[in-house]
Amino acid sequence: MSTPPPASPSRRTLLRALAALPAAAVLLGETPGLLGTALASAPAAGSATRYTIVPFLNSDDGTVNVYRSDDATDFRLVRAAAYTPPANRIRDAGVFQHTDGSYYLTYTTHTWQDVSTTIGFARSTDGVSWTFLYDYTVPIANLSRAWAPEWFVDADGSVNVIVSCSTSDDEWIFTPYVLKATNSALTAWTSPVALSGIGSNHIDTYIVRTGTTYHAFTKNETAKYIEYGTASSLTGPYTISRTGDWAGWGSYREGPSVIQLDNGGWRIFFDGYGDGTYYYSDSYDTFATWTVPKALAGISGTARHFTVIKETVSGGPVLTKNATRSFRSANYTTRYWEEQSGVLDLPVVSASSATADKQAATFTVVAGLADANSYSFRDASGRYLRHYDFRGRFDADDGTTTFAKDATFIARTGTATGSVRLESYNYPGRYLRHYDYQLRVDLPDGTDLFRQDSSFVPVTAWA
Repeated sequence: MSTPPPASPSRRTLLRALAALPAAAVLLGETPGLLGTALASAPAAGSATRYTIVPFLNSDDGTVNVYRSDDATDFRLVRAAAYTPPANRIRDAGVFQHTDGSYYLTYTTHTWQDVSTTIGFARSTDGVSWTFLYDYTVPIANLSRAWAPEWFVDADGSVNVIVSCSTSDDEWIFTPYVLKATNSALTAWTSPVALSGIGSNHIDTYIVRTGTTYHAFTKNETAKYIEYGTASSLTGPYTISRTGDWAGWGSYREGPSVIQLDNGGWRIFFDGYGDGTYYYSDSYDTFATWTVPKALAGISGTARHFTVIKETVSGGPVLTKNATRSFRSANYTTRYWEEQSGVLDLPVVSASSATADKQAATFTVVAGLADANSYSFRDASGRYLRHYDFRGRFDADDGTTTFAKDATFIARTGTATGSVRLESYNYPGRYLRHYDYQLRVDLPDGTDLFRQDSSFVPVTAWA
């Protein structure tokens, strides 16, 4: 992972010091996005989860890359410089998939120094190769800047864009507005309506709907914290109930984007522009509390302000349930899972190995204890593979929810043909991997070596 850039001062400070700063002194990040309610289970066998982001670059706000991930943690570059608009810039690009099957971008069209009264649109059939559609002038009197357009699809299927706008009387005070598409081609929009209750001086407002409640994550530009509020309709009125460092994310954070994970938890991504790091944090109680934020390995310091779109696609791994299998390392092909003294190791196993070793290297694949679309692994004595202090070990099922989650793994596609990677169900992003020939549940570091270390090929059982 490359060294992140040095910490930068606040956006407001930089903007008000416009005359004193060179054009390349700072890059802003705003996040567009889409989220309604999402399925909270692992993909079925033969299907896969896919997360796509289209960020602009810390080094270049004239183009965007496309990255994809199957776990919302380990993002891999699909195409560099995937889209460059015919004129102006591209910042804060958000993506969603429309009912016509195509993917659409909306984005900020100018760099932060310039008056910016338009937002841009582009289209793609595959989410990778993009075609410019048009720039749309946001119809607000005395508009100075229209930034950070965010996609949102409502319960009735209507497509909306939430955009942060300022007027010429104070070009650095932003208010969130919503535009609703009036045709399926997304070329005509209603007049902008301010989101009631959020108030001025908020930017990067990202909306998530669960049931009949709208959840707003919005950056307070004065305090530099991402705040949280709720409403019973998209346009509000919102009640901002969480302010300051309420979630433990720290200050100088912007561009929130929220997505539901396969295990039902929610993940927020945000741009830590103050320290050059991109972060994520998870919630399992509908946004009340959040895990300690972690750096997003591989793209921190490179990617800026993005939205995450989640899809279920074909071509995922298939593990036969209620079948006995042995599991061979994808990159150490003579080594196999083997239970040794109650823990899972990766010794060499061969045709000449002792019968006891072959039996200890044989496991029954069953439906996940916490999610039937996921997987659990049982030894000959009926004990289950689970993580404990992030070490792979075998214990008897004690009937608790915690045990069920500890013993459940989501299958992701591995690096070698026919291989799988096994992601922890309750610690999303952590994979069962070998290290010093011991099996642990670790976070990826963005390298191909980690992906290889966490890939295993299910083969005919040794016993």
